[in-house]
Amino acid sequence: EVLTLLVLMSPLLRALALHLHSAVTGSYIPGTNSIAFVNCLNEQIAKDIARAIMDKKLAAYVNILPKSSALYFWKGELEESTEILLLVKTRTSKIGELSNYVRSIHPFEIPEIISLPIDQGNPLYLKWIEENVPRD
Repeated sequence: EVLTLLVLMSPLLRALALHLHSAVTGSYIPGTNSIAFVNCLNEQIAKDIARAIMDKKLAAYVNILPKSSALYFWKGELEESTEILLLVKTRTSKIGELSNYVRSIHPFEIPEIISLPIDQGNPLYLKWIEENVPRD
């Protein structure tokens, strides 16, 4: 009981215990993979960026969602436009590299590149993401 309490209290020990548990059981560690959101001006730019991400093996899967309306503040003014949204499934450890790469090829001055960790899901799909995105 004391050991369990110590493990839960220490983030480093807890992470170590999770990795050990995952290695032994083959289970998914919450947050290992993430979904990144990237906005694009139009479908052609979205396809080009999605293909570039895939060519660099920075993702296992990219959805290109259809045109949607957007409202946002830009330089103090309320703007309205349409955009295409990419949903990028990748390893959480690749988010920094993905963000840097997308910023280097994206035509927007400040492109939206945000991510959320994947807490749970189909274990086979989550494993597939990891198999298709090389480790650092």
